[in-house]
Amino acid sequence: MAANPTTPKMTSTLQEGILVGCGNPLLDISAIVPMDFLKKYEMKEDDAILAEERHMPIYRELVDGFQAEFLAGGSVQNSLRIAQWILGQPKVAVFFGCVGEDEYADILMEKARSAGLDVHYQIKKDVPTGTCAVLITGTHRSLCANLAAANNFTIDHLDQPLNKALVDNALYYYISGFFLTVNPPSIMQVAATALAKQRPFLMNLSAPFISQFFMAPLQAVMPYVDIIFGNEAEAHAFATAQGWPTEDLREIGKRLVALDKLNPARPRIAILTQGCDPVLLIQRDSVEEFPVTRLAVHEIVDTNGAGDAFVGGFLSQFVQGKSLDVCIRCGNYAAGHIIKNPGCTYTGEPQFVE
Repeated sequence: MAANPTTPKMTSTLQEGILVGCGNPLLDISAIVPMDFLKKYEMKEDDAILAEERHMPIYRELVDGFQAEFLAGGSVQNSLRIAQWILGQPKVAVFFGCVGEDEYADILMEKARSAGLDVHYQIKKDVPTGTCAVLITGTHRSLCANLAAANNFTIDHLDQPLNKALVDNALYYYISGFFLTVNPPSIMQVAATALAKQRPFLMNLSAPFISQFFMAPLQAVMPYVDIIFGNEAEAHAFATAQGWPTEDLREIGKRLVALDKLNPARPRIAILTQGCDPVLLIQRDSVEEFPVTRLAVHEIVDTNGAGDAFVGGFLSQFVQGKSLDVCIRCGNYAAGHIIKNPGCTYTGEPQFVE
C-alpha cells in the first residue's frame, strides 16, 4: 500500500551483509521493438530464454537499429537492488556473480554499488560480460540472455576467505533458478550453509525452461528451500515436469510445499504470483490471497522486472523480521512501482508503509 511522501524509511539499523544472493549479472539492452522483430528471432511475447547461436546478432541489432537503453540486470541482482532501495541502508545485501573484464563489467559494478549493493564479482578474462536483450512489445517484454561470463562462475570464488566469511555471516540467502544453469555446486554449498546455521534459504523458479530442462539440479536443491517463489507459468511448468495431474495453482502450491524437506521444523512456504490477479501465499495448512492493485493501461510502461521487484520488496521486509503479509504487500508495492518505469528501475523515495 502507498503512503504519503513523508513516510519514514527504516528506523533501525541492520547488520551489513545479512542477505547474500548469487546469480547472473547481466547488462540489459532494452528497446521497444515490433512483433516482426520477435518473429525474426523465433521468440514469443513474454519469453525468457537463453540465447542460442541464432540469437547472437540480436544485441548488436538492438544497439544499432533501435533506441536501446543499458540497464544493470540479472534477476537476483535486480531483486537485491530493489531491496536496497526500499531499505535505504547500503550494503545490507551482498551479491556474487561472474563478469568479464570489460566496459560492460565496469558499468554493472558502478550501477550496482550506486544502488547500495556490496558486489563481489568473480572476473573472468577473455570472456565478455553477460548481456540480456529486453524486447518490449506494448506492455509485454521478452528476454533473451547471453550469459557469457556469468556462465563461468565457479565454486572456488565462494571459498575465498573474504567471500566465505560473507556467506557464513549472512542471515538470509536468495538464489534464482536461473543459477541452476550455471553452477549447481555453488547453490548446494550455500544451501547447506543455510541449513547448518538454521537460516532461511529462498529460491525462485525463475522461468518455465528451468523446470523443463534443469529439473534434476532443481530437485536436488529443493529439500533445502524454505521459501519458493514463482509465477503461474513457472508453477505450471514445474507441475508438468513432475507429472502432477492438475493445473490448479493452489493445488500445485500445496504439492510444492509438501515436497521433501531437510528441515521439517521450518515448513516450506510457496509464494505464487499471477500478474494482476491475487498473490497466493501457500503454507502447509492454508492458502491466502493478497490482492494486487490494478494499474490503468496508460500507467504500465514495462513489465520487465516486475517479478524481480516483487521478490526485492518481499526481501526488504523479510530481513527486518516482518510478518509474511507485510512482506507480500511490500512485494506488490515494489512490483507496481517498477511496472511504471522502464526496465527494473525506480524513481524517487519508496513510499511503502505497513
